[in-house]
Amino acid sequence: MAKNDTSTPDTAAADKTPKTKTKAAAKTVKKEAAKVKDSAARTFKDNAGKLSGQAGEKARDYAAQGKAKASGALEEFSKLMTNAAGSVDEKLGAQYGDYARSAAQSLSSFSQSLDSKDIDQLLDEARNFVRKSPAIAIGTAAAVGFVLARLVKSGFDTDTADDA
Repeated sequence: MAKNDTSTPDTAAADKTPKTKTKAAAKTVKKEAAKVKDSAARTFKDNAGKLSGQAGEKARDYAAQGKAKASGALEEFSKLMTNAAGSVDEKLGAQYGDYARSAAQSLSSFSQSLDSKDIDQLLDEARNFVRKSPAIAIGTAAAVGFVLARLVKSGFDTDTADDA
């Protein structure tokens, strides 16, 4: 051995040991990080599924409430039309009174049909209608959007007039 070379095979092995320990520690850290990542992903998916389910239930509850209100309002409007048919008979003639009664009966039937169906049935019918008549569905959506926009705008106009 050289005079300045004081390393022995034992010290050379000792020099490699910290590197080996570092590599082993890095592998362990990677494995643990992968476990944490998988666990976090699983937890996230579980929580997202629960929240999605809760949101779906809440939407169904609101839809059921809206369905009940709509069918009730249609039934009330039907009754008003039936009551008004008598005065339509007097003022415009029996033929127009019959039209009013027929319209009232149609509204009442639609209200009863709406009330008797489940939300899922209504959604299926709406999907089928959109598939069969996409142009009518788009036109209806545009008209409803226009009416809602006007109602909202008029509500804001009324609020600003009240503030003045």
